[in-house]
Amino acid sequence: MSYSTLPMPGMGTFRLKGEHARDAVLTALDLGFRHIDTAVMYDNETAVGEAIARSDSGRDKVFLTTKVWHTDLAPESLQASIDGSLQRLGTDHVDLLLIHWPSPNQSVPMSESLNALKEVRDTGKARHIGVSNFTIAQIDEAIDVLGEGELLTNQIEVHPFLQNHAVVEHCQQRGITVTGYMPLAVGRVLEDPTLMAIADEHQLTPAQIALAWLRQRNVVPIPASSKAQHLQANLDAMTVELNDEDMQRIAQLDRHQRFADPDFAPKWD
Repeated sequence: MSYSTLPMPGMGTFRLKGEHARDAVLTALDLGFRHIDTAVMYDNETAVGEAIARSDSGRDKVFLTTKVWHTDLAPESLQASIDGSLQRLGTDHVDLLLIHWPSPNQSVPMSESLNALKEVRDTGKARHIGVSNFTIAQIDEAIDVLGEGELLTNQIEVHPFLQNHAVVEHCQQRGITVTGYMPLAVGRVLEDPTLMAIADEHQLTPAQIALAWLRQRNVVPIPASSKAQHLQANLDAMTVELNDEDMQRIAQLDRHQRFADPDFAPKWD
């Protein structure tokens, strides 16, 4: 099976390690997840690969994403990175390969890293390519380098407290799907009075409301969870319909609160 769009939701695996990661991914696949997100930096590709191998789902039914760290964006290093990822994941291809962070201070020119990324796709080691944590200007530069329609996604932090409207809308206008990481704001959505009130009205959880809000913005959420109950709830959230009033109340929660902001991050929009 070859997906042309990202299955929704995905399962994020950041901070999951070893057997814990393997068992969580296996549980997710058994429940019906078909989109698993990992990265070299997460140090869990081996565990993710083992889970996919053990699952009854079969590799061809899993949309598998991994990422190249910003220190490996020079062409030879990028090629070595994906080769290492494929070995650890136990597969001959990933469905999506992302540049995890743009090169700090353009130490590796974008033309070099993006063309190396495209070469990975052209040789069959990745079915799709994309980026993560790119700003509007960087997205436009990337399209200038590769052309329209080459990048499947820009994976960025999006949640009710960092709604990232400018970047989300710009990507979507340019034909790039937005994947939203940290969609639950590292658990903060569970404590928000507005989200709690909306959840009570729908007999759901605040986490489900946040995920449904993302889906209705056409953002693919990739929440990380290891408990079967939470994984199932995340799946169920994809069928929730929020009304206009709900969406307007959530829109008021935006406070530009960013949780992923390392010292090598770009200058955010």
